[in-house]
Amino acid sequence: MIRTLRYILLAGLAIVLLTVALANRAPVALNALPPDMAAFTGMGITIQLPLYAVIFGAILAGVLIGFVWEWFREHKHRSTASVKTRQVTKLERELAVMRDTKPGSNDDVLALLDDRRAS
Repeated sequence: MIRTLRYILLAGLAIVLLTVALANRAPVALNALPPDMAAFTGMGITIQLPLYAVIFGAILAGVLIGFVWEWFREHKHRSTASVKTRQVTKLERELAVMRDTKPGSNDDVLALLDDRRAS
Protein backbone atom coordinates (compact mmCIF):
# COMPACT_ATOMS: atom_id res chain seq x y z
CA MET A 1 0.00 0.00 0.00
CA ILE A 2 2.66 2.50 1.06
CA ARG A 3 4.95 1.40 -1.77
CA THR A 4 2.17 1.95 -4.31
CA LEU A 5 1.41 5.38 -2.86
CA ARG A 6 5.12 6.27 -3.05
CA TYR A 7 5.28 5.23 -6.71
CA ILE A 8 2.17 7.25 -7.49
CA LEU A 9 3.66 10.34 -5.82
CA LEU A 10 6.99 9.87 -7.63
CA ALA A 11 5.18 9.49 -10.96
CA GLY A 12 3.23 12.69 -10.25
CA LEU A 13 6.45 14.52 -9.36
CA ALA A 14 8.09 13.26 -12.56
CA ILE A 15 5.15 14.51 -14.63
CA VAL A 16 5.27 17.93 -12.96
CA LEU A 17 9.05 18.22 -13.47
CA LEU A 18 8.75 17.13 -17.11
CA THR A 19 5.99 19.68 -17.68
CA VAL A 20 8.13 22.45 -16.15
CA ALA A 21 11.09 21.40 -18.28
CA LEU A 22 9.04 21.37 -21.49
CA ALA A 23 7.45 24.75 -20.71
CA ASN A 24 10.83 26.39 -20.01
CA ARG A 25 13.08 25.20 -22.84
CA ALA A 26 14.11 28.65 -24.00
CA PRO A 27 17.80 29.42 -23.51
CA VAL A 28 18.73 32.10 -21.02
CA ALA A 29 22.05 33.81 -20.46
CA LEU A 30 23.68 33.36 -17.07
CA ASN A 31 26.28 36.01 -16.27
CA ALA A 32 28.96 35.47 -13.63
CA LEU A 33 28.97 39.22 -12.81
CA PRO A 34 26.58 42.11 -13.37
CA PRO A 35 27.25 43.90 -16.70
CA ASP A 36 28.85 47.00 -15.13
CA MET A 37 31.17 44.97 -12.91
CA ALA A 38 32.04 42.63 -15.79
CA ALA A 39 33.02 45.62 -17.93
CA PHE A 40 35.11 47.04 -15.08
CA THR A 41 36.96 43.78 -14.33
CA GLY A 42 37.09 42.51 -17.91
CA MET A 43 35.66 39.14 -16.84
CA GLY A 44 32.38 38.90 -18.70
CA ILE A 45 31.66 35.17 -18.40
CA THR A 46 28.29 34.23 -19.87
CA ILE A 47 26.71 30.78 -20.25
CA GLN A 48 23.64 29.94 -22.32
CA LEU A 49 21.44 27.30 -20.64
CA PRO A 50 17.81 26.25 -20.92
CA LEU A 51 15.68 27.83 -18.23
CA TYR A 52 14.63 24.45 -16.79
CA ALA A 53 18.30 23.58 -16.19
CA VAL A 54 18.70 26.82 -14.24
CA ILE A 55 15.55 26.13 -12.20
CA PHE A 56 16.49 22.51 -11.40
CA GLY A 57 20.10 23.51 -10.68
CA ALA A 58 18.93 26.16 -8.23
CA ILE A 59 16.66 23.64 -6.47
CA LEU A 60 19.49 21.10 -6.28
CA ALA A 61 21.93 23.72 -4.97
CA GLY A 62 19.42 24.76 -2.30
CA VAL A 63 18.88 21.19 -1.16
CA LEU A 64 22.62 20.50 -0.99
CA ILE A 65 23.29 23.72 0.94
CA GLY A 66 20.51 22.76 3.36
CA PHE A 67 21.96 19.27 3.90
CA VAL A 68 25.44 20.64 4.56
CA TRP A 69 24.06 23.32 6.88
CA GLU A 70 22.14 20.73 8.92
CA TRP A 71 25.15 18.41 9.02
CA PHE A 72 27.26 21.18 10.56
CA ARG A 73 24.44 22.26 12.88
CA GLU A 74 23.93 18.74 14.22
CA HIS A 75 27.64 18.07 14.76
CA LYS A 76 27.27 18.92 18.45
CA HIS A 77 24.53 16.31 18.90
CA ARG A 78 26.48 13.62 17.06
CA SER A 79 29.61 14.23 19.13
CA THR A 80 27.60 14.16 22.38
CA ALA A 81 26.00 10.87 21.33
CA SER A 82 29.42 9.43 20.53
CA VAL A 83 30.79 10.42 23.95
CA LYS A 84 27.75 8.95 25.71
CA THR A 85 28.07 5.71 23.75
CA ARG A 86 31.71 5.38 24.79
CA GLN A 87 30.77 6.06 28.42
CA VAL A 88 28.04 3.40 28.35
CA THR A 89 30.44 0.87 26.83
CA LYS A 90 33.06 1.63 29.48
CA LEU A 91 30.53 1.34 32.31
CA GLU A 92 29.16 -1.93 30.92
CA ARG A 93 32.70 -3.36 30.86
CA GLU A 94 33.28 -2.21 34.44
CA LEU A 95 29.99 -3.78 35.53
CA ALA A 96 30.91 -7.05 33.82
CA VAL A 97 34.25 -7.08 35.66
CA MET A 98 32.51 -6.36 38.96
CA ARG A 99 30.01 -9.20 38.37
CA ASP A 100 32.83 -11.61 37.56
CA THR A 101 34.55 -10.94 40.87
CA LYS A 102 31.62 -12.56 42.76
CA PRO A 103 30.61 -9.94 45.28
CA GLY A 104 30.65 -10.74 48.96
CA SER A 105 27.67 -10.66 51.27
CA ASN A 106 28.37 -7.03 52.18
CA ASP A 107 27.84 -5.75 48.61
CA ASP A 108 24.04 -5.40 48.57
CA VAL A 109 23.75 -3.34 45.37
CA LEU A 110 25.55 -5.85 43.18
CA ALA A 111 23.69 -8.71 44.85
CA LEU A 112 20.40 -7.01 43.93
CA LEU A 113 21.57 -6.57 40.35
CA ASP A 114 22.53 -10.24 40.13
CA ASP A 115 19.17 -11.32 41.59
CA ARG A 116 17.34 -9.13 39.10
CA ARG A 117 19.40 -10.48 36.23
CA ALA A 118 18.77 -14.10 37.24
CA SER A 119 14.97 -13.70 37.30
